[in-house]
Amino acid sequence: MLKISELAVPRSNKVTTVCNGKREVWTDYEEAKAYFLELMMSTDGEEHERAECVYIQLLHGLDECSDEDE
Repeated sequence: MLKISELAVPRSNKVTTVCNGKREVWTDYEEAKAYFLELMMSTDGEEHERAECVYIQLLHGLDECSDEDE
């Protein structure tokens, strides 16, 4: 049985993000998280909310994170 911490770690180190219409493929998951955390902390309003949405998805270990409603 997998432990909770193992479930939270992404299976690959690669992640795709879409924020404000800009699509990026990251080869380092931790770099993507750091970028969106910094973006979230340094912005206000809609831009903050978009970055926060992507950051929360990154925290959950998703391979594709987007600020768009699906």
